[in-house]
Amino acid sequence: MSETEDRKAASRPDAPIDAQIDDGTQVFFDQTRDAVPVGQSGQLPASPTDAKSAKPHYHGHRQRLRERFLKGGANALADYELLELLLCMAMPRGDVKPLAKSLIAQFGSFANVLAARPEDLQKAKGLGEAGIAAIKVAEASAQYLARERAMELPVLASWEQLIDYCRVRLGHRKTEELHLLFLDRKNRLIADECHQTGTVDHTPVYPREVIKRALELHASAIILVHNHPSGDATPSRGDIDMTRKIVEAAKAMEIIIHDHIIISQAGYNSFKTLGLI
Repeated sequence: MSETEDRKAASRPDAPIDAQIDDGTQVFFDQTRDAVPVGQSGQLPASPTDAKSAKPHYHGHRQRLRERFLKGGANALADYELLELLLCMAMPRGDVKPLAKSLIAQFGSFANVLAARPEDLQKAKGLGEAGIAAIKVAEASAQYLARERAMELPVLASWEQLIDYCRVRLGHRKTEELHLLFLDRKNRLIADECHQTGTVDHTPVYPREVIKRALELHASAIILVHNHPSGDATPSRGDIDMTRKIVEAAKAMEIIIHDHIIISQAGYNSFKTLGLI
């Protein structure tokens, strides 16, 4: 075989070559695409330059999504479109609309997708590490923004912002968590800490540990917050008894328990409003 023929053979492999792209998508490069077939009419197709300039069908769709979002905000997009726009920034190749719809169907809502555990997201077909990272960054950003707004004013003077923050933080958790919001003398938020994590309907709480942590942070007041994954924010007998024990322990150390808030996806309840504190 001549040197010229040898080069031609090397540039026209019989089988396509696949390459893994680091954004979690698989792209196949078929080097036989350089061949120039003749159509049935005997005419040559468009030039290779025209073929290379052709864009995938989803290119214009992504641009339209961005424009709609920038003009109208989140309300201008359906929930799956908002998730699609998020994913396409992490996964620049491929049509991510089917993946976005699949995730919404699997987890139930856009908010549930953001709140899903990384190990659960890993089970979703077609979602790679880049996509999971984008989702969790979006969740962390929402929590950070809600927390900053809650800290702008004394907590008791910005109650709605506090509730929004608690719902973002705990509303979509699948197991119960007890969070302690520690406040200074001006009722400004010092820290938000997860004190205990339990099962779907029970979280163990130790009043002594709650007060100990408040003293370490030099907190003057505490707001208890925990979630009910069942969706019912009604306080249980256990919730009421536990709260009373913490209130009694706090009184001895001159620490105020302002409230105990129960968060669920459907809403919330306040012990203060219910007359339980």
